[in-house]
Amino acid sequence: MMDFRSIGADMGQVIQFVSKSDRERIRLIQEARAIYDSIFPPADPSEQQDKATIGRAASGDAGNLA
Repeated sequence: MMDFRSIGADMGQVIQFVSKSDRERIRLIQEARAIYDSIFPPADPSEQQDKATIGRAASGDAGNLA
């Protein structure tokens, strides 16, 4: 038997459409950043944390955007 209350808990989430070209653009930017960082490592460790946060936001891992 299925518990419909658990399904209702997910109904408040927002699904955001991301086009194929946008996904490709984000992937290319992340790849270029990784190459750049491998050649020129950041001197400040907090700078790496800032870039990781920006990367997650660009890839849609920033939570629900309504």
